[in-house]
Amino acid sequence: MRQYIRHPVTIPIEVSRVEQQADEQVLQDHCIGIGGLAFRCASRLEPGAVVHLRIPYVDPEFETDARVVWCGGNGKGSELGVEFLNSDDAYKTRMVEQVCHIEDYRQHILSTQGRKLTPEEAALEWISDFATDFPNPGSEAVN
Repeated sequence: MRQYIRHPVTIPIEVSRVEQQADEQVLQDHCIGIGGLAFRCASRLEPGAVVHLRIPYVDPEFETDARVVWCGGNGKGSELGVEFLNSDDAYKTRMVEQVCHIEDYRQHILSTQGRKLTPEEAALEWISDFATDFPNPGSEAVN
């Protein structure tokens, strides 16, 4: 069963649909159940669509392709759930998402407590408080 990492809304993620011809080729190689990502998106995409994800926040920018598994709307855009197309992408995305969550934590601490943490200080605190609960594509799923 797939486990989804929820992408923080404070960190930009860009989504574009991959052309239909590429969909067929990529879908032949995809692995089901190796992990997924959930995030808000401005547009609605149908399950089965292959999308290109880009997270410009990290250096170097992170890019990967994924397949839409589910899409729900709530008046503020759509909530997408995507599955990774291979285990390498699942692992890389998990690492990138940890960086995104640490930055989200750093911003949250600044806005709620007024503490200015360096990225390293934020990482140490986040790892201590949240790393053990962070979704792992290789573990049992929690949606």
